[in-house]
Amino acid sequence: MEVALKMAIQYQHATGHPEKRRFLTPRGGYHGDTIGAMSVCDPVTGMHSLFAGVVPEQLFFDRPSCPFHSDFRPESLASLEDAFTQHADQIAAVVLEPVVQGAGGMWFYRPEYLKRLRELCDRYGALLIHDEIATGFGRTGKLFAGAWAGVTPDIMAVGKALTGGVMTLSAVLAKDAIAEAISRDGVFMHGPTFMANPLACRVALASLDVLVSSRWHDRVRHIEQELAAGLEPLRTADGVRDVRVLGAIGVVEMAEPVAMDNLMAFFVDRTGAWLRPFGRLFYTMPPYIATGDDIGIITTAIRRAVEEKAWR
Repeated sequence: MEVALKMAIQYQHATGHPEKRRFLTPRGGYHGDTIGAMSVCDPVTGMHSLFAGVVPEQLFFDRPSCPFHSDFRPESLASLEDAFTQHADQIAAVVLEPVVQGAGGMWFYRPEYLKRLRELCDRYGALLIHDEIATGFGRTGKLFAGAWAGVTPDIMAVGKALTGGVMTLSAVLAKDAIAEAISRDGVFMHGPTFMANPLACRVALASLDVLVSSRWHDRVRHIEQELAAGLEPLRTADGVRDVRVLGAIGVVEMAEPVAMDNLMAFFVDRTGAWLRPFGRLFYTMPPYIATGDDIGIITTAIRRAVEEKAWR
């Protein structure tokens, strides 16, 4: 994400807009723990309050309020449109997690929102940056979450599944026009010593070969069905606010924060599952090789934690 942010600023400078140096991003977002990335995380509910006054101050709008499985409401764009109206001359790019906000609450929103956002970015000369680090490579049921809306970002960050979790590696992709503008009169100003580690890149190639040669789409659809079947009975359970499933992501949101320390021991000692709830959420993102039995163990563990009130 640091690279993506720097790339947007350098593009705006190269195309004659050096005044565009700030980022617009929705509340509830999470993009990492380095200085630049922290600046586009939610400043209120995020994890970086210790660094207030150190990280750059960015621009925020209300998170997309239209749930994925409901009708799109144009009024959900009001805060975004207001931000553009007031600050368009400062905005280098809009940064967000497409369709699924991850650590900020595992919130799923309507793809149509991304279409309208793309139009606004084009209208006001702002780049669109998709953080696909958690959602990329099939997790939501599409190869990339932006595909739900048929939207191509200007810059996209990927990681996590890029190497299947075997080695540390992330990557930034950009449209040709972005790369060409930056390179026209110089070079991109970023080059850490161990960038593009050859072994990590080779692992990524192998991981991507496994993904594209497999029936990942069918596997993700099967996981989605199993998660929905296992978690949906909790929708009316005491203390449950919502149940959400999209692709290979399952979420049970409680009305109150869960007792994380108690739950970790409960899951390991009494259910045989290792799960890491946070905030008000039970969530799971199983590997695509997970079988029906595997998913059953996970969903049964979550149901037991809710029904036996182990979360309190």
